[in-house]
Amino acid sequence: MDEVFGCLSRRDLLIASAGTATIPVAGAADDAPPAVGSPPGTMSRLTLEVNGKPQTVDVDNRTTLLDLLREQLKLTGTKKGCDHGQCGACTVLLDGRRINSCLMLAVMAPGAKVTTIEGLGVPGKLHPLQAAFIAKDGYQCGYCTPGQICSAVGMLDELQRGMPSHATADLAAKPLLSADELRERMSGNLCRCGAYSNIAEAITSVAGGAA
Repeated sequence: MDEVFGCLSRRDLLIASAGTATIPVAGAADDAPPAVGSPPGTMSRLTLEVNGKPQTVDVDNRTTLLDLLREQLKLTGTKKGCDHGQCGACTVLLDGRRINSCLMLAVMAPGAKVTTIEGLGVPGKLHPLQAAFIAKDGYQCGYCTPGQICSAVGMLDELQRGMPSHATADLAAKPLLSADELRERMSGNLCRCGAYSNIAEAITSVAGGAA
């Protein structure tokens, strides 16, 4: 082993461990071609609508929609929490439906209409749910709040369209926003501060129901 790795420098080791080159072997011909590692990610040009504005970007095919929004479009209201689709902090609306943007590749959304928390309302003209979260103190640290609000917007639209959930007892009847329905439908959005009662109150005040 010493004969094989004796010429390996720290730089060679770092490059090799990153998958960009093979490990050089002692005694190899000096004029041997450089080792070829994994090719870089293929880039694609993507056009989509974000918060009502058309955006055309060059994006690595491996980039998630979340990272496109945050890193390239600088819409940092959408938060990166678990990065595994488990906490809901990255929830946005895609063509009106709520999704976890950390689980979706950006290149999967050509021509889509994406709405982030920045696109729901602005100071002086807040979305009703944004105003309700403020009025009902539906947050503490605020990190999960953008995802909570975007998810609530999508959830109330689902309810309005009569889409059942696992908590819906009668699939033939239009579901109402009961406490069980609200908990089930918002269960994908976690609040580590535990502000759930105020979050539920904020959503209920906008829905006009009693949960």
